[in-house]
Amino acid sequence: MTPPSTSLRSIDQLCENALVRRERLGELAEVAARYAVAITPAMADLIDRDDPRDPIARQFVPDARELEQQDCERSDPIGDDPLSPVEGVVHRYPDRVLLKVVNACAVYCRFCFRREMVGPGRGGLSPAALAAALDYIRSRSQIWEVILSGGDPLVLSARRLKDVVTRIAAIEHVRVTRLHTRVPAVAPERITAAMVRALRTGKATFVVLHVNHPRELTKQARAACARFVDAGIPMLSQSVLLRGVNDDAETLGALMRELVECRIKPYYLHHADLAPGTAHLRTGIAEGQALMRGLRGRFSGLCQPTYVLDIPGGYGKSPIGPNYLSEDGTAVEDYNGRRHGYPPPR
Repeated sequence: MTPPSTSLRSIDQLCENALVRRERLGELAEVAARYAVAITPAMADLIDRDDPRDPIARQFVPDARELEQQDCERSDPIGDDPLSPVEGVVHRYPDRVLLKVVNACAVYCRFCFRREMVGPGRGGLSPAALAAALDYIRSRSQIWEVILSGGDPLVLSARRLKDVVTRIAAIEHVRVTRLHTRVPAVAPERITAAMVRALRTGKATFVVLHVNHPRELTKQARAACARFVDAGIPMLSQSVLLRGVNDDAETLGALMRELVECRIKPYYLHHADLAPGTAHLRTGIAEGQALMRGLRGRFSGLCQPTYVLDIPGGYGKSPIGPNYLSEDGTAVEDYNGRRHGYPPPR
């Protein structure tokens, strides 16, 4: 349950690989002492060392601003803890639960909303805790879908992953398993034939790729995703709207198009959560709405994710995209901003 052995996991290693300047070692060591660091070879190779605003570096290389916490930020920004009836389970919505099987990731994103809960040495669910989590799911017939998250479930070995998904699939009322992961993009070599076979249970299984910039969809990443899709495992995507990464319509639209070309349906565009030390990466909601307007009509409907905000405090996701209908429902705006009358009901 660790990144590849050649991953960069310390500020010294980032310095040796020209990803941070030596004069920043002291301030960044303080960041690394608080929040986990790991950059896989696939992502390190993508970073342009000569570009101080490189969008890949911005996602993974520590920044001293992470130590600046705003009053609105919180360690559990979407309210997982109060909705966790047993270890590893978050039951926010009636028909689905989140199962956090592992607390490690292949890479550690600087904007992660669980950044104070994941990292090296955090481990995963013990056998007893996993059994208790599955007992909870088994005892509630309204649970139709189980979402594997963490951490990243694809840092597990194929053998362990198969054990988990097989036990979930054996629960009669659970009809869908969904896995959220960055691994196909950040460590594509992990998506082996055995890993793909591990997810084939006879029930519906979806893999949701977390990706934020089109450069992440390398040739190797595309091949890894194709292994899932070719095996009959549908893929969706989630992205986070990030300042300096994808907060312009050209970049965001290119990302969505490339995902569709990979046979991955864009699912959610998340407004960045109020995680500690992430203000420099967050945009305003109005900016996000303007970006969604920029996509509408100019990019295929297949390329349109739902722009959502995970309401702080555990209240769930709400769509926050732009509105095109007048308050009285008698006019609608097209993608060029022109208003058109629409008859009210009789």
